[in-house]
Amino acid sequence: MLSTKTGELLLLTIIYDGRIVQKLDLSKSRASVLTSGITTIGDSLFFLGSRLGDSLLVQFSCGLGGSNLPPGVQEEVGDIESDAPSAKRLRMSSSDALQDMINGEELSLYGTAPNNAQSAQKTFSFAVRDSLINVGPLKDFSYGMRINADLNATGIAKQSNYELVCCSGHGKNGSLCVLQQSIRPETITQEALPGCKGIWTVYHKNTRIHLGESSRMADEEDEYHAYLIISLEARTMVLQTANNLEEVTENVDYYVQGTTLAAGNLFGRRRVIQVFAHGARILDGAFMTQELSFKAPNVESGSSSDTSIVASVSIADPYVLLRMTNGSLQLLVGDPSSCSVSLTVPSVFESSKKSISACTLYHDKGPEPWLRKTSTDAWLSSGMGEAIDGADGVTQDQGDVYCVVCYENGTLEIFDVPNFTCVFSVDKFISGRTYLVDTFMQDSVNGLHAHSKNTEDVIRPGQKENSKDVKINVVELMMHRWIGKHSRPFLFGILADGTILSYHAYVFEGSENSSKVEGSVSSQNSISLSSTNASRLRNLRFLRVPVDNYAREEMPSGTQLQRMNVYKNIGGSQGIFLTGSRPSWFMVFRERLRIHPQLCDGPIVAFTVLHNVNCNHGLIYVTALGTLKICQLPSFLSYDNYWPVQKIPLKGTPHQVAYFAEKNVYSVIVSVPVLKPLNQVLSTIADQEVGQQFDPDNINYEGSYPIEEFEVRIVEPEKSGGPWKTRASIPMQSSENALTVRMVTLLNTTTRENETLLAVGTAYVQGEDVAARGRVLLFSIDRTADNSRTLVSEVYSKELKGAIPALASLQGHLLIASGPKIILHKWTGSELNGVAFCDYPPLHAVSLNIVKNFILLGDIHKSISFVSWKEPQLSLLAKDFSPLDCLATEFLIDGSTLSLVVSDDQKNVQIFYYAPKVSESWKGQKLLSRAEFHVGSRITKFLRLQLLPTTSERTATTPGSDKTNRFATVFGTLEGSLGCIAPLDELTFRRLQSLQKKLVTAVTHVAGLNPRSFRQFRSNGKAHRPGPDNIVDCELLSHYEMLPLEEQLEIAQQIGTTRMQIMSNLNDMILGTSFL
Repeated sequence: MLSTKTGELLLLTIIYDGRIVQKLDLSKSRASVLTSGITTIGDSLFFLGSRLGDSLLVQFSCGLGGSNLPPGVQEEVGDIESDAPSAKRLRMSSSDALQDMINGEELSLYGTAPNNAQSAQKTFSFAVRDSLINVGPLKDFSYGMRINADLNATGIAKQSNYELVCCSGHGKNGSLCVLQQSIRPETITQEALPGCKGIWTVYHKNTRIHLGESSRMADEEDEYHAYLIISLEARTMVLQTANNLEEVTENVDYYVQGTTLAAGNLFGRRRVIQVFAHGARILDGAFMTQELSFKAPNVESGSSSDTSIVASVSIADPYVLLRMTNGSLQLLVGDPSSCSVSLTVPSVFESSKKSISACTLYHDKGPEPWLRKTSTDAWLSSGMGEAIDGADGVTQDQGDVYCVVCYENGTLEIFDVPNFTCVFSVDKFISGRTYLVDTFMQDSVNGLHAHSKNTEDVIRPGQKENSKDVKINVVELMMHRWIGKHSRPFLFGILADGTILSYHAYVFEGSENSSKVEGSVSSQNSISLSSTNASRLRNLRFLRVPVDNYAREEMPSGTQLQRMNVYKNIGGSQGIFLTGSRPSWFMVFRERLRIHPQLCDGPIVAFTVLHNVNCNHGLIYVTALGTLKICQLPSFLSYDNYWPVQKIPLKGTPHQVAYFAEKNVYSVIVSVPVLKPLNQVLSTIADQEVGQQFDPDNINYEGSYPIEEFEVRIVEPEKSGGPWKTRASIPMQSSENALTVRMVTLLNTTTRENETLLAVGTAYVQGEDVAARGRVLLFSIDRTADNSRTLVSEVYSKELKGAIPALASLQGHLLIASGPKIILHKWTGSELNGVAFCDYPPLHAVSLNIVKNFILLGDIHKSISFVSWKEPQLSLLAKDFSPLDCLATEFLIDGSTLSLVVSDDQKNVQIFYYAPKVSESWKGQKLLSRAEFHVGSRITKFLRLQLLPTTSERTATTPGSDKTNRFATVFGTLEGSLGCIAPLDELTFRRLQSLQKKLVTAVTHVAGLNPRSFRQFRSNGKAHRPGPDNIVDCELLSHYEMLPLEEQLEIAQQIGTTRMQIMSNLNDMILGTSFL
């Protein structure tokens, strides 16, 4: 199979008889994405990798006629951007039909000629199984308002009003990508609710219906919640949720006199358990069936009063684990036959003196529990392994329950429930090592332990100043496995300093047998070893996963609320919602964590899922300001990406986009390839070339040739989040390319009023024998009175010499780059009159930026020029004398200093500054280099955005000072990546630079690229004088928090600072640049 440049799939069939190839058959098969690589996976799938569109996983089957695809699968590999979600739901079908086909084919190869003739007519049928969203190549983007923006928001919450609209893709895969960094849920309703401590929704089933396993599962997914329990500061409210939320606090037997600590379902949703500080209640719907009060087990000690208060609760049907405030554990064990609960204290914890800092229950659900695979003797797995006889007589394997415990000294242990034998343990869980291995296995392999003892000794000397750093507890644990075909459990731990450790479990398949391990242990141990070894999860390992995009927050001491809330289906996604001052969604897709912050409501104190008539698979959360909101996740976004993304197909190549804020519309340059007859194309060339040999009349070329036709489309976001509407389209003339589109504000010199117009710069592309010409077009955009239609009317057009690649408005005038010069025009309301000009750029401008009265020009080969406008003239202040092929330019503002950023085709970024008083600037003619950096991909667009105030700065600075007037530039690349360049203050820069030098050797290099050499400026053989090394690479710095705690402390001590200081600097950078 071959793929062509236009995205057609071609099939080449080789027809042979014995060893002789008779003929080659090439036939068109299907249209698909513009492909840059094809590979087969297995014998029934192939992967279309694309740089310009979404990559697809396609299932194929071949037959001698009709389609062999499983029913219900669409047979088209077209542009399926819009169908991606539905395609994902299709699971792999059994490929039995396919096996038969392949066997049949082998036989027919050696048959007689008639068989071969038939086999040549094979038809292939394709079905898209999955797709990977691609937002590259990013040619241009603009920063606009979201549809559901909240105009009253202030501070950091205001940032989630914005989105990036990017031009991406090419040809028929061209699209607008809408990127949002933070999630803004769509509010259904909201209520004021001050003083809320927690919210829970619970189910209630009167009787279990005798149904098959599969229908029972489907039923569970769509069951509505019955009650919403709201815990306030001194009481508890209960609401019915079936249709509308109605308060039923008076009519139920729930404990309502104080705060509730947790609520959940037991016994297959037939009972509700509600846990409060001194007791618990079991309820059947609204009626209490049992009440427990927690008394201290050891009354003799006399301190019974303080031990019986519950600190945290974890529920895994039919067990409930309670951690008391004094660090002891109690377990409620449920009996499914009588639906009652009894209180026990596990014997392991009765005797131990170790205080527990956090614990949780993990329910390994399903007919094949995952953790059993990791124990070599699977049949020995503990009590829950036998099928449980439910009260309704249906025996079903409920899976296993495990208890995960972390002690004050940092050890993590996993016990099986209810026997409480230790099956896995790790020393120093808090240090956050890359791999977690059962210490029991390590002890038996002698050599491994010597190393960890050394690291402890290293830290001893510096412990005085770092004592705050070393004493870190785990305050919350969570282990969960989401539904999926090959899903593995995740383990999360939150430390007291706000760090989140996330681990992904996997089965270790080692080469050495357990017999070797046992042999290496001294004989006196061997008896105890073999007895405990049986139930150990000896092949269980955990790998640490980076938590990117997440800013840590200090945990205020004394908060007992659980911050991690597992959800199984909110708008089709699953994962964890993290409450707190920086709430975040941890979504799990393809066994990968995607972390999306939610900034729009500030801190969130409580969260729960809600599924009822009015709110389909939605959520409820309570903000710190005391508002309860019932919401749903926007369904049009795809969350399986670094940032949530929505793709709007254009069926053409987008080139540039500009946002018009007043009318909330975007104007986009789109080019669509149109097939023209070949003789028509050639005759236009022949018209210009008068002295040519051939006569245009006798051209009789058959066939057609694709020519790009340009237009400017005015598109408007759809309120419901559907596909965007094209409100108007401005076509260009034949062989005219639109090069730039900008919204400009011009001062009308006759009426003395400002007008906002849409300016378009174009060029006629007619071969190199014709002098280049271009047009400037000005349009006004208005709405009809009832907002139904957008009216676009041409105000002005003028033809100029030279192409017009860039335009901008400069203090009410229009600045036009036309060929090798820039001209400033004033606007009279009916025409443009030239006011001033300047003979720069030398060849052809690629970009034009303006700040106040300063102009930055990027030239296609001759680097950048810095021009200023003072009535009545434009004057060149300085330029960069070395050659450079510019791609994009922008100003970088840090307080009162102005820098010039430029990217080039060798994938570098350089930052220049203008300093006429410095001697090496040749009296100000030459721009001096401030910093340079090799990004590794071509940057096509910079966008200047104001840095947000971080926590440390909010208190210190006064408004209007240098600190507040700081801007970063966000950039997009042809690879489809986004990045940001931001100014740092001197002290932070020095600290992070010395950290970077340490990390070059401390962190393993990605793909063998040494960060120091890879980030050097690449000049491709041209003479280049290296500039100062004034950029720190956050890509490398972000690895610091992935290092084990001991190494973090050691590195911090070596560079003369503390871990807390480095962490707060890195955190401030994430907070300061969360623009979206």
